[in-house]
This record gives sequence, structure tokens and C-alpha cells, in this order.
Amino acid sequence: MTGAYQTTVDGLDLPALERFFSEHVPQFHGRLTAELLQGGRSNLTYLVTDGQTRWVVRRPPLGGLTPSAHDMQREYRVVAALAASGVPVARAVAIGRADDALGVPFSVVEHVDGRVIRTVEQLHALPDSEIARCAYGLVNVLARLHAVDPGAVGLTGFGRPQGYLTRQVQRWYDQWQRVRTRELVDMERLYAGLAAACPAESGASIVHGDYRIDNAILDHGDPAIVRAVVDWEMATLGDPLADLGLHLVYTDPVFAPVLNGSAASTSDRLPTPADLAQRYAEASNRDLGDLGFYLALGYFKIAVIAEGIHARFQQGLTLGTGFDTVGQAVAPLTAAGLRALTHLEPL
Repeated sequence: MTGAYQTTVDGLDLPALERFFSEHVPQFHGRLTAELLQGGRSNLTYLVTDGQTRWVVRRPPLGGLTPSAHDMQREYRVVAALAASGVPVARAVAIGRADDALGVPFSVVEHVDGRVIRTVEQLHALPDSEIARCAYGLVNVLARLHAVDPGAVGLTGFGRPQGYLTRQVQRWYDQWQRVRTRELVDMERLYAGLAAACPAESGASIVHGDYRIDNAILDHGDPAIVRAVVDWEMATLGDPLADLGLHLVYTDPVFAPVLNGSAASTSDRLPTPADLAQRYAEASNRDLGDLGFYLALGYFKIAVIAEGIHARFQQGLTLGTGFDTVGQAVAPLTAAGLRALTHLEPL
């Protein structure tokens, strides 16, 4: 960020945002400057400040080919609801409609000071013992999220837990049809296998939908302390083991190209997926007997998301760098999902 007054940042109209802040954000006291923190893989995320207070503004990507995955109202609602739940989240500040300032829905939350570990190199700056504590701390928070009673925090009706797994399989296949840039036989096989093997839901809870280390802000002094879980755009009510399966999928090196080839979650210095699953089972008291299905569902979901990112990149609709390799992850992710579904690679 610079001292010069900005009028636009890619994806933000700052004068329009200032008008919105003056009406809806009591702490706002002057002109805004902004910088893009994360661009194009999910919702666009900006650090915004008036020189005294810092906020985070989130808006959908410039080319949202999968609009249901970028529901700002939904993301804001769950963050606001979890404020007093014991699950660490940023304080919700304001929600903007498509006709308010930016031409799209957007949200404003407090800026949480802490560290975000995105790359293997950042993670490996920690001692092995701290890496393990960090990983188990994240799993503990996930189990804590799944223990929250949705009705007690005002999220009754936030989703439809019954039939969640069947809908997830169909939803992500429908998204594949919408965003695909090539034919992939393994994707058809994985979809058919998931549809045939879909178990009854293991339970009903608030699910994050994208839970991994770089979607958490960690304490500067102790990486085992999660200051805030962020990126709630895919949250709903559903089967908690879908969150766990996806969290474990993120440890697979085939995921690395989706995040510039150096995703912290793929580090070989983290506890094994089996150890993480065991910690979750102990913290949640849940049966993990069908974990192979949930792993396969996680691979399926991430492969489709990666294809969507690849499609936006091909159309020139991404902001930032590192998108040229994302498409390379789709086929390996899909193949890994098939292996998980057939139990060829048990934890």
C-alpha cells in the first residue's frame, strides 16, 4: 500500500466503498486504501484501512463460473452467528448488496492480527514439535466447530443436513459440467462411484467446506492457537466428516499445484493423515469407518474447484499469479479420488 490516494484497486471501487463505509461502519474516519490479499482462487480478499482501523473486504471473483460457491450473504451469516460460539472467527462488521457499492455482494469483517501459513517454506520455519502442535490445534478447532448446535447460534435452516452427501455428489458434478475445459474419463468414473457408494450421513453439524491451514489465522507466538478461521463461503449444515475428509485430502502432494506448488498442507513434516484422523476421532467421538468415501468426495470437490480456477485463468479472469499450473492438478486429484473410493490407499 502507498500514501497516494487510490480510486480503484482491481475489483474494488474505493470511492463507492468509502460511501458505503460512511453509512455502515461506525469506526470509519477517512479515505480508504486497499491491497489484494488473495485473488481468484476463491472470493477476492482485500486488506482495507483508513489509516486508523483495518478491515477485510471480501467479494466474489471477477469471473464467477460457479455462483453458488461465492455466496457472500451466506459467508457473512455464519461468521456473525459463530461470534460467541467458542469457534474463533473475525468480528462481522457489515454486509453489502449488489446495488450498494461494488456492483456485487461483499462483506466487511474485522482484521485479525496473526500469521497465515500458506507455503511449505513458511511452515518449515517452525520446529517439528510446533508443526505437530499446529496441525493438531487445527483438528481440535474443527471438532469444536462440529460440536456447535446450529440452533443455539441462530443457524437453524442454514442448510439441509438430510441428503447432504447425495446433493454434494450431484452438485459438484453439475459444477464440473459447467466449468470443464476438457473431457476426463476418470471424472465420470469418480462421479459414478461416489453416487453408487454414498452412505447415510454420519451426523449433522455446521461444516466449513474448505478447512485447511491457510484458511486459518494463527497466533504469532503460538501456532497451535487459531485466532480466526476464515473463508466460510462454502459453509452449510451437513455431514461433519465431509470437512474431515477434505482436510485430509489437502495433505496430499497432488493438491500442491492448486496453490502455486508449495501448499503448506502438503508438507511431509505434518502428522500423517492417519494421525490427524485419530486426533479428530478422539476429539469428536465420531466413527470414521466410512472415511474412504469422504476422502474420495474431497478429491472430487477439489478437482472440480481446480478446473473452475483453470477455466477462469484461461479466460483472463484471475487476479494475481500462480494460476498457470492449477489445471495440471485436476487429473491427479481425480485419480486419487478413485483410489480412495476403492480403498487402494487406506490411511
